[in-house]
Amino acid sequence: MPLDVRPAARLTQLIVGLALYGASMAMMTRAGLGLSPWDVLHEGLTMRTGLSFGVITAITSGAVLLAWVPLRQRPGVGTVANVVVIAVTVDLVRLVLPEQHDLGWQITLLVGGVVLNGVATAAYIGVRLGPGPRDGLMTGLVTTTGRSVQVVRTAIEAGVLLAGWLLGGTVGIGTVLYALTIGTLTQFFLARTTWRDRAPAPSTP
Repeated sequence: MPLDVRPAARLTQLIVGLALYGASMAMMTRAGLGLSPWDVLHEGLTMRTGLSFGVITAITSGAVLLAWVPLRQRPGVGTVANVVVIAVTVDLVRLVLPEQHDLGWQITLLVGGVVLNGVATAAYIGVRLGPGPRDGLMTGLVTTTGRSVQVVRTAIEAGVLLAGWLLGGTVGIGTVLYALTIGTLTQFFLARTTWRDRAPAPSTP
């Protein structure tokens, strides 16, 4: 009987996808042209507390996971890995990637970061090993409130964007670019990264 390598391959894709997600976050922060809504909040909290970007990301994830309790959401291995791998990776990449002040490099980092974020999001969602904390919050609220995904996601991201901006996080053209493109990018790459269950083997007479 051949060895089934699918679990190991799925786990590898999960870890690589999350590491790339953390790297994409670091790229956008170093571009300095605007961040995704959640990262605006992370940056604002980083500026206020003096903690590293990765530590703030992990703390925020933990707080969001607490909100899962009344929503009766269940974490998976992907949920836990999401918190740990992204927090570590974003700090490591920020450590070696300096802030950019040349507009050409800023645009390169921004666009590259957004595209990489789409690839990474599709990669870790596609293995179906548990949603990230923020994804689970959204789906839990959709189930609880009966509102559409669009309404709930827009409300969440508008709220964290406003909070992050008030705390001093960077809002700019990058924020707009991310909002307009991330859904399309993720959908495009999901078609190429999603794992599907094997069809059952035909029974022999």
